[in-house]
Amino acid sequence: MLPDPSLLDSKTWGTGVLPNMGPRLGIFQYGPQVYPSYKHDFDLDSNFYPKQPLLNLDQWENIIDYYTATSPDSLPKQNRMQNIQPSLPVFSVQLADFSYPNPTTSFVKINGDSLHPLIISDALRHRIYFLNKQLEIKDSLFYGPVVDIDFMQGKMLACDIGVLNPNNGKFGKAQFIDDDHGKIKIDSTPLFSELRRPVQIVPVDLNNDGRQDYVVCEFGNLVGALSWMENMGNNKFARHVLRASPGAIKAYINDYNRDGAPDIWVLFAQGEEGIFLFTNKGSGIFEAKEVLRFPSSYGSSYFEFADLNKDGHPDIIYTCGDNADFSPILKPYHGVYIFFNDGANQFQQKYFFPIDGCYKAIARDFDGDGDLDIATISFFADYEHQPEESFVYLENEGNSLNGGAELKFKPYSFPEAKLGRWLTMDAGDIDGDGRLDLVLGNFSLSAPGMKSVNNWKNFVPFVVLKNTSKK
Repeated sequence: MLPDPSLLDSKTWGTGVLPNMGPRLGIFQYGPQVYPSYKHDFDLDSNFYPKQPLLNLDQWENIIDYYTATSPDSLPKQNRMQNIQPSLPVFSVQLADFSYPNPTTSFVKINGDSLHPLIISDALRHRIYFLNKQLEIKDSLFYGPVVDIDFMQGKMLACDIGVLNPNNGKFGKAQFIDDDHGKIKIDSTPLFSELRRPVQIVPVDLNNDGRQDYVVCEFGNLVGALSWMENMGNNKFARHVLRASPGAIKAYINDYNRDGAPDIWVLFAQGEEGIFLFTNKGSGIFEAKEVLRFPSSYGSSYFEFADLNKDGHPDIIYTCGDNADFSPILKPYHGVYIFFNDGANQFQQKYFFPIDGCYKAIARDFDGDGDLDIATISFFADYEHQPEESFVYLENEGNSLNGGAELKFKPYSFPEAKLGRWLTMDAGDIDGDGRLDLVLGNFSLSAPGMKSVNNWKNFVPFVVLKNTSKK
């Protein structure tokens, strides 16, 4: 493809992106500059990189000259029409007594209908904590780094990414955790092992044979895959690759065409970034279609479905803001997007709110007024100039009801937001009062090249935003 040069500044093209593109074309050195590559990585197949250059050096020089000459010296500033208000309208901030230095919270989950309504995973401590409604630790496990947990038939299926930092190794696994009347224990044998940085594992009977299959998102790095594990009985599984590409980060299962066969929607956030629909044709056959495509510089981070305009068709809320790769500069197109569904699964952008480094957005009716609000977090916010954008609550002002043509949200944050670096977030009813709370997880380590301007490492591992709405 021909990426638009205006997506990045000329320095980033010349020193970040193009040097990492060269090895993909079999060019490992240009003049005195040796390009970064994984060609000595034993976890990569020997034929990953081309044996011979796919371009001659004159062609490669033309590409370099084109991008460095036609790209801007710097990117424009955010075009944010509304200021973020400094206080929250429907939440109060709760800080737990539970704390430790240098938190690296990689996963938070609200499981309100249980003895442990809050679950927290710390990546570097390889520990899962199980808390009660009073935010007190009642149990813990030495396991992880866990980045996702699925609840199924009285058990928890934990997704262990293996090694958190980018790598091509097969160190990840999936394992069941039992909650036996409040006592937590883990199965002795993994359900799956030797996975490439798995980030989500979804249980579903894909072929309608009555046995539990699983969809596996192996994000990986240079290599990865979206697969489904067919249950053959007797604890045996056959792996079927749906797309042999890295970056599968979030999957949803639904029967969109109502033919009785579960279909799969997946966001890929590496290389060819986009939302893909895998239509189940039966007999283990899936037809792939790219529903939305995004430039690789977007750094796709999350998506979910929600019917924003109340027309009966699920719309897409999408976030982009991963800024840890080869272009770690602030980008005006990072933020939260809404794409309306026309009823035939054709999606058109209807809303954008700019947030540097946006990582996740959850659409729920938090204030109980009948329309969907949006809670967002950012892992790569502009902490130096506007740290409040690390958490933004977008209160729906009602224009999305009844097919409203224009979406209007009012943005809010809270002062303590700048004290944490929010990698993960979940919504649910922690205390059983019927209102949706939020929990934000603080991963306090900064990325290479990022200026640490806050005291993240001494702040709490998580913050609860307790819902105080009267509806």
